[in-house]
Amino acid sequence: MNSSPANTPNAPRSTARTPGRRAPVLALFFFLAGVGLTVAWYEYGKNGLSGQSGTKLTSGTLDLLRQLNVPVQLRFYSVLPAGTASQSLQDFSQRVDRLLSEFENANPAKIQVVRNVSAAGADAAAADGLRPFNLEKGEACFLGVTVANGDRKESLAQLQPEWESALPSDLARAILRVAAETPPPVVAKIVPLTPAVTNEILRLIPNLNATSAEDANRIIHQDFLNQCAKAGAEMESQINAAAQEVVKAQNSGSAADLEAARKKLSQVQFDQTEKLKEVAAHLQLQLDAFQQMKAAATNSPK
Repeated sequence: MNSSPANTPNAPRSTARTPGRRAPVLALFFFLAGVGLTVAWYEYGKNGLSGQSGTKLTSGTLDLLRQLNVPVQLRFYSVLPAGTASQSLQDFSQRVDRLLSEFENANPAKIQVVRNVSAAGADAAAADGLRPFNLEKGEACFLGVTVANGDRKESLAQLQPEWESALPSDLARAILRVAAETPPPVVAKIVPLTPAVTNEILRLIPNLNATSAEDANRIIHQDFLNQCAKAGAEMESQINAAAQEVVKAQNSGSAADLEAARKKLSQVQFDQTEKLKEVAAHLQLQLDAFQQMKAAATNSPK
């Protein structure tokens, strides 16, 4: 999906990450999020928000939002002085406002919308990294959203009507990135060292004693990414085929065909997501198994 530079969130203010096992888990998280938002784009992108009332988020996006386990604040800045903002821009702002309500309603316990719609909000908008515009016409306009989780935040610095259809997925991705900065702690587990698991570890890391934990994480991580790439190629092919059936059914005008195509797309998404979850679970098993095998090799009598 092509997105507007104006609607693309700025880089997070905090980019520090803890090395080790979090990286592959977060990589899978974003991969799964991308799958859900791909479906959202096919269902949503054809018509966008323009001219609609009562805009609804897609089921895939709603499922992702409902899984949030940390609070996220959406700070909406709509500072549009009458002398410098056109009526069409005012209308667009109202549609964005309704869309934000849909995000909030998806998970009211974790998503809060704070609205700044008066001239007094200009300073706060600038402080949050929003981009002023229409300066040549008079008073500065601000129209954007900052997604915040404590000190971590991303800003969609200037929203534009031309890229309205991309906004739901742009905003959902920003929420997921900000929320993913504080994943639940990983608790070490004792896993059964079956022959299948130990053989996998020895295939990847033949010399346990000479391999550091950092190098092992890198090796196992790379194997995980290879498996994700293989599963992702298969997933992309199947989702694209199912999504094309949805578009074809929409064009045919048959409500029954459209419902069947949407169900098939949802099932394909579910099946492939479950497959990737299995890959991630196996990754964690390999990492834990290496730690146990490394400890056993180090403590064994010489």
